[in-house]
Amino acid sequence: MTDTRPTPATLQVLCAGDLFIRADALAGAARGLGRDVRTTTWESLWPEEAFRSVDGVREAAGDPDTLAEAARDAHVLLTHLAPVTAEVIAAAPHLRVIGVTRGGPVNVDLAAATARGIPVVYLPGRNLEAVAEYVIGVVIALTRNIVAGARDLDAGRWDARWYRFERTGPQLRTATVGLVGLGAIGSRVATLLSAFGTTVLAADPYADADVTRAAGARLVPLAELLASSDVISVHARLTDDTRGMIGVEALAAVKPGAYLVNTARGELVDETAVLRALEDGRLRGAALDVFHPEPPAPDHPLLGRPDVLPTPHLAGASREVALESIDRVCREVGDWLRGESIAHCANPDWAAQVSPA
Repeated sequence: MTDTRPTPATLQVLCAGDLFIRADALAGAARGLGRDVRTTTWESLWPEEAFRSVDGVREAAGDPDTLAEAARDAHVLLTHLAPVTAEVIAAAPHLRVIGVTRGGPVNVDLAAATARGIPVVYLPGRNLEAVAEYVIGVVIALTRNIVAGARDLDAGRWDARWYRFERTGPQLRTATVGLVGLGAIGSRVATLLSAFGTTVLAADPYADADVTRAAGARLVPLAELLASSDVISVHARLTDDTRGMIGVEALAAVKPGAYLVNTARGELVDETAVLRALEDGRLRGAALDVFHPEPPAPDHPLLGRPDVLPTPHLAGASREVALESIDRVCREVGDWLRGESIAHCANPDWAAQVSPA
């Protein structure tokens, strides 16, 4: 459904950015939303300041009070991580649409937006290419001892023992990689791995068999994947059923000497169980881009280990993700402003609240 309210002669657009999705870049793209567009900018210091939960929204960065003041005259709000709380929405009486440059708009109070008849545009799969490439990179870095060898050399050690047969890892063309979850990112990882000649297994009760085959993977039960894979990469959605799914029982079933990669959500993996599996040799190594909670404590037992490659939630961080997300959200918001339907709406019930002004 489209909005039946008249379009304002001058479109006021608030561009609420941060140090990744920059406010000025949002404003530049927003000028294509109409003939007479006026932009204002607001910017948080994320990622130099951590995001947080605030007033009913999650993973939000910045002060909601200053955002509310900035949004007072806005017809359109474009953002990445700004805290679009119920109070912010209430402070913006002219607001017609919210565009969020992320795959899950948890920083927006969807109930408040719906009650006001404001659709929330979002971008599912916005970073799938970046995450998929990142997975390939960390798998190679982990299994081929790239990071561990670099750490030794930085410490002044030329350790020739990395060439000992038992310390070397497999090439992707001979490895079996198991993907736990075969959504958009998992499918792209499978496609990239297939180009190396990798045997790709996937465990996902919701995966389509034709899509799986097209990606170059073979669907198997989770137990078979765990027992057969040289590398296990987690791509499942976080639900009550999947929370902690890679725990003591799952890790006890993995092929001895396997590697674990998690770029999905920290809550999917029991970090204590991972530590135990590394200590007893069941896992040979782990690459972890996500933790629970984030950031992990400086004395977290998985940090500082030579068999762990930890990164600070970097898988989706690329220039293309930032620039293409900006263009895409402006394109989808612009289509809607011109009377077209919304391709990706996080609150499809918004239209029930709309009446002509």
